[in-house]
Amino acid sequence: MDRPKSTSYFRIMVLAFKLRDWLSPRENVLKEADIKSGFRVLDYGCGTGSYILHTAELVGKSGMIYALDIHPSATQRATQIASDNNLANVKAIQSGCKTGLPDNSIDVTLLYDTFHDLSEPDNVLKELHRVLKSGGILSFSDHHMRERAIVSGVTKAGLFKLLSRGKKTFTFIKA
Repeated sequence: MDRPKSTSYFRIMVLAFKLRDWLSPRENVLKEADIKSGFRVLDYGCGTGSYILHTAELVGKSGMIYALDIHPSATQRATQIASDNNLANVKAIQSGCKTGLPDNSIDVTLLYDTFHDLSEPDNVLKELHRVLKSGGILSFSDHHMRERAIVSGVTKAGLFKLLSRGKKTFTFIKA
C-alpha cells in the first residue's frame, strides 16, 4: 500500500472485483461492521470502491464516507462512483497513511484486504486509532493472512482489542 500499483494492474483488479462482488456481495461483509445511519466511515484502502454504494446506503444522507487509497486511480474511481450515484457524502483521500481527518471523528473504519500490503502497518494502526472515536470500530478482513497473524498484528501495540470474529470479518474496538 506504500507504493501504488500500475494503472494496468488497477484495471485488472476492477474487473476481478466485479466478479467477486457478484459472487459474494459486499453488503454481506458490511453487515458485520454494524454501520448505522449518520455514521462517519473511513474506507482505508478503498481500492476499486466496492464498498462505497453499500456503505452510502447504510450511513444515509446524514453520514459521511471517506474513501482513502494511495493509488490515484482508486481515488478517481471513488469520486466517479460518488458522482454517478449523486452521493454528496463521499470524499476521496489520496494518501499512503495519514488521513488528514480530525482526531476522534470516525465511527467505523473498514480495513479490508490491505493490511498484508503495508510496509509500516503500525503507523497505519496509530493513524486509525487517532481518527476513531472512543469505542470506534475497526472492521478488518485480509484473506492473505491467518487469524493468529491478524489478531496479533492489530492488537500487539495495545491500540485495539478484539471484540468479535464474524464469518467474514474481525471486529476490533479502539482501546
